[in-house]
Amino acid sequence: MTDYGADVGGSGSPFVRKGIVPNLFMWAFLIYFALPLFWLIVASTKTNSSLFSSAGFWFAHPFNLAENIRGVFSYDNGVFTHWLINSAIYAVVSAGGAAVLATLAGYGFARYEFSAKRMLFGTVLCSIMVPATALAVPTYLLFSKIGFVDNPLSVIVPSLVSPFGIYLMRIYAEQAVPQSLIDSARIDGAGELVIFARIASRLLAPAFVTVVLFTLVATWNNYFLPLVMLSNPKYYPLTVGLAQEYSLANAGGGVTLLDTVVIAGSLISIIPLVAAFLLLQRFWQSGLTAGAERY
Repeated sequence: MTDYGADVGGSGSPFVRKGIVPNLFMWAFLIYFALPLFWLIVASTKTNSSLFSSAGFWFAHPFNLAENIRGVFSYDNGVFTHWLINSAIYAVVSAGGAAVLATLAGYGFARYEFSAKRMLFGTVLCSIMVPATALAVPTYLLFSKIGFVDNPLSVIVPSLVSPFGIYLMRIYAEQAVPQSLIDSARIDGAGELVIFARIASRLLAPAFVTVVLFTLVATWNNYFLPLVMLSNPKYYPLTVGLAQEYSLANAGGGVTLLDTVVIAGSLISIIPLVAAFLLLQRFWQSGLTAGAERY
């Protein structure tokens, strides 16, 4: 009997049949993305003298992680803590607001018919393709005309709009909120707000959490928008604060004591994101899976 499976693609190679080549590619990508994180962890444990020593990508003696962390929180009268709070406020408020607006817009696109619906949703899809950094300067010029720069709202308000969140929410709502369920609620006398608040919003919870997670990560890691909008250091998030302090301390060139502080601070700054992914992972995965079912 002919083994047609072995002839597909002209290969009976055991490497292809056993998935060795795809696994090699996956391992290559894993190493590529994990290597910077591993270096950050290793570098956070070193002293300034051993930071660029022959130890390279491995731990050196002495193990200085605790001292570096203390240096992070004691540097400049604890300004790192202030930046950390700023980042948390920007990220949480922006993520929550963006998820609420995306849920309302996505549900509206999914379950209501209105004029210019296709055109408006096409605009949303087109805006996904525009890099956020390309909008930072125009946004600054617009906000400066109304005196809305150099305050926390100049960072939060632009982050409330999430075109990808609207797209994801519409796709999810079409699958998760059946039209028959809405019609039944209308027959029972429920108003549109009651239907959304008591029925649709609960069914859309996984997608809501997914949008929260995506926006949280984007706002937490946002650098260019706060850099353009903010000039007062007391409003800086972690990204801008660490970069500004590092550039000022190293303006003369060479390695300074602030190198290990900035590296350890960068390591600490990713811990909240890791915690958010671990806590919201199951909602995130279910939201993406349901959104993909339409296709």
